[in-house]
Amino acid sequence: MSDPRYSIGIDLGTTHCALSYVDLAASDGEKTSQGVLPVSQLTAPGAIESPSLLPSFLYLPHASELTKGDLWLPWTAERDFVVGEMARSRGAGTPIRLVSSAKSWLCHPGVDRRAAILPNDAPPEVARVSPLETSARYLTHLREAWDHAHPDAPFAEQDVTVTIPASFDPAARELTAEAANAAGYTRMTLLEEPQAALYSWIQKSDGAWRKQVKVGDIILVVDVGGGTTDLSLMAVIERDGNLELHRVAVGEHILLGGDNMDLALAHVVARKLASQGTQADPWQLRALTYACRSAKELLLNDASLDTAPLVVPSRGSKLIGGSIRTELTRAELTQTILDGFFPQVDAAARPVSRARVGLTQLGLPYAQDAGITRHLAAFLARQVGALAELDGMQQAQAGNATFLHPTAVLFNGGVFKSPLLVSRIVDTLNAWLAADNAPAARLLEGADLDLAVARGAAYYGYVKRGKGVRIRGGTARAYYVAVESAMPAVPGMEPPIQALCVAPFGIEEGSDAALPEMEFGLVVGEPVNFRFFGSSVRRQDTVGTLLDFWTPDELQELEEIEATLPAEGRTAGEVVAVKLHAHVTEAGTLELEAIPRGTNERWKVQFDVRGGAN
Repeated sequence: MSDPRYSIGIDLGTTHCALSYVDLAASDGEKTSQGVLPVSQLTAPGAIESPSLLPSFLYLPHASELTKGDLWLPWTAERDFVVGEMARSRGAGTPIRLVSSAKSWLCHPGVDRRAAILPNDAPPEVARVSPLETSARYLTHLREAWDHAHPDAPFAEQDVTVTIPASFDPAARELTAEAANAAGYTRMTLLEEPQAALYSWIQKSDGAWRKQVKVGDIILVVDVGGGTTDLSLMAVIERDGNLELHRVAVGEHILLGGDNMDLALAHVVARKLASQGTQADPWQLRALTYACRSAKELLLNDASLDTAPLVVPSRGSKLIGGSIRTELTRAELTQTILDGFFPQVDAAARPVSRARVGLTQLGLPYAQDAGITRHLAAFLARQVGALAELDGMQQAQAGNATFLHPTAVLFNGGVFKSPLLVSRIVDTLNAWLAADNAPAARLLEGADLDLAVARGAAYYGYVKRGKGVRIRGGTARAYYVAVESAMPAVPGMEPPIQALCVAPFGIEEGSDAALPEMEFGLVVGEPVNFRFFGSSVRRQDTVGTLLDFWTPDELQELEEIEATLPAEGRTAGEVVAVKLHAHVTEAGTLELEAIPRGTNERWKVQFDVRGGAN
């Protein structure tokens, strides 16, 4: 395989995708030659434009809805679906045929993500696709757009980095890699989005980042995207006279972002319409949600506007006069998002959890508490001891601190185009720091809120080749499997379990973690399920550490692991002695293998991504 000419970075976002690239031949040291691909896409039937963003929407038209040539692309005429801007605009009027938030569905453990389930509330006559296939279609479109624009540098010959939320568990990471493979990505690495945002900030500074941060700094990255809120902490240390960046913590998976804000805005507008005598039905409310998304982006992108128009077609009506017409005001936008999603709270605040009802509609498992500032307070408190194991950082904050004290903040995500939201986070955080007798945190300026993730991913591919500045850290969690104790049956009592560490916190890509001389019995010839846990706070555990007790804050149960070990040469149901071996691939996915005693066999233990396992 030939050496790549470019390092390509792809932001596979919930609401937008983007592709950036670094010309490896024209870059040297921290001086890089970087660009952003204008993504050719349909904006209307037969109309092609090339904006820098590809909206993450898939539209599944009725067979009689469009005429021949309406879905023609410069590289193919064989399409019965559309992705991008036309999908978003057309789907706003016919939401039952629109697939959105595929990335959020891809990490939903309660559904089969390889099954055709989207749009999830579409009637039976509408064709459906899987979250995996939808993601692969976005990635395929980006590959085809690149090859069309760069025929002399085929996509398959370049280094490619695809970004994911830092909170993605191993199953979601593996599914993302599977989608990329299905889209023809042959040289692919995964990178966490907050790291990509920080890489972009470093790259844009042309080396001046060293003047903005110093040894001992703790950088908080707040990344609020379309589907998730990602929180990460990076430490600045000195090694051999040089500044180094280390990722020290990431937050839990919080399904809270722009999607929630769009829905909240739709309800605000619906109440306004109701007060004027117009009652929106459920179908119109969904269309109104998509219209509010576009209006929100318009107001956030253009500070000179005070209002944005909203038009929702009347269901089944071909008359323009049957449409619902109103507007979203900047005051409504600010009050809804500022007070609802960024409330002023103190450092002791925690997300509210309410008891769920017995029956619920099938949908995404959104966070129960919309207050991002409460989630931030809980994250910083949980990570108060995160610096204890990092050389040179043990004295970075007072021993009586109630939460980990950031010294700088970097924002990512389109919602932070609003200075009010940036100020609310910074002011709230600094009030917490003042109450803890700590210095105020400063804002790191110059972030590219739309393209930072894609640009940072491209720069990361360049850094991997020994250039620029690399963020260290490895995996953001330690991983454990449950081991059931052997004991006689006792009525009303389940056998106690222990948690065995199979991959420690911070294990680097391409590394192996072989367990010590510990053997376990596995049944062959039939499916066997394992309980699986992750921890973002237990940094001291090594491979083979066996826990008898843990608190809910220490270990969180993830998806089950399923294995069907071959019964070749053995009897089905036989118990075989095996050792476990963990490997973090170069792509950034976690693999577990079971190795039978006395053989050269290696059985991969698959993550169960069918949904409903727990």
